[in-house]
Amino acid sequence: MPRPVKWRKVEFLPDINYFVPVGVPGGHLQENVLKVEELEALRLKDIEGLEQDECAARMEISRQTFQRILNEARAKVADSLVNGKAIRVEGGNYTVHICEFECLSCGNRWEDSFENLEKVREGKLECPKCGSTDTICANIGSFCHGRCHRRGRHGRHGHYGM
Repeated sequence: MPRPVKWRKVEFLPDINYFVPVGVPGGHLQENVLKVEELEALRLKDIEGLEQDECAARMEISRQTFQRILNEARAKVADSLVNGKAIRVEGGNYTVHICEFECLSCGNRWEDSFENLEKVREGKLECPKCGSTDTICANIGSFCHGRCHRRGRHGRHGHYGM
């Protein structure tokens, strides 16, 4: 069984996601892809000036993971500046909120991205253990409260996602 994805919480999603150096012929332009969580690490550490443990807490990851993400981001930005490469900001394992989901078929609980609530509403979010799509958001009274109800029903399991 594959290791579950560890979501990185971000508070900022960029409006501009592509940066190009001036004076480099278009046909020869190389690029670095900066993941959204890497941009968030740069923002927290280098713009907000937070300490590493504060940054890690805000992203809901370990200090070591934060340092690795920050190092990767800085290396990509430095490579782009020194070697005239474009920077594309996209992808990664990020979310604006981490939700806990539950499978009503097998009882499995797992953490996943808030953005997957749409899959719950459509009946398409599969349980990573049994593959059932009979899944719910189990975050009563949390960030997603009011966004993931199914026909207004609440049970001991939490919000029903449809």
